[in-house]
Amino acid sequence: MRERCLALPEVTEGLTHGAPTWFVRGRRSFAKFIDPPDHRFDESHVALWAAAPPGARRELAAADPTRFFGPPFGGADWVGLRLDVEPGGPDWEVVREILTDAYRRIAPPTFVALLDEQPRS
Repeated sequence: MRERCLALPEVTEGLTHGAPTWFVRGRRSFAKFIDPPDHRFDESHVALWAAAPPGARRELAAADPTRFFGPPFGGADWVGLRLDVEPGGPDWEVVREILTDAYRRIAPPTFVALLDEQPRS
């Protein structure tokens, strides 16, 4: 997750509420990794919290409530993805898509254009 986030244009990492959080230009967060023992919010699962397009959280949680949920951070346009519920670990393609969508929601258009120029990893 860290590698994917830091590969995005102008992304930095910092700690917020005890959790690794990724920011665009150090100002606006777009994703957070939650490890329950280290995090100050009441979260019982290892998870990714990320900015999401309007309505995505509702759709994802309705389609698969064992993996997706509304985190207590970021408002209605953030989605949580549990990383510890699938045998063998999370679907990393889904994680990549959520991170990329989150970045697109927060980053300025000039950075999104840079993202569109990058080869897909």
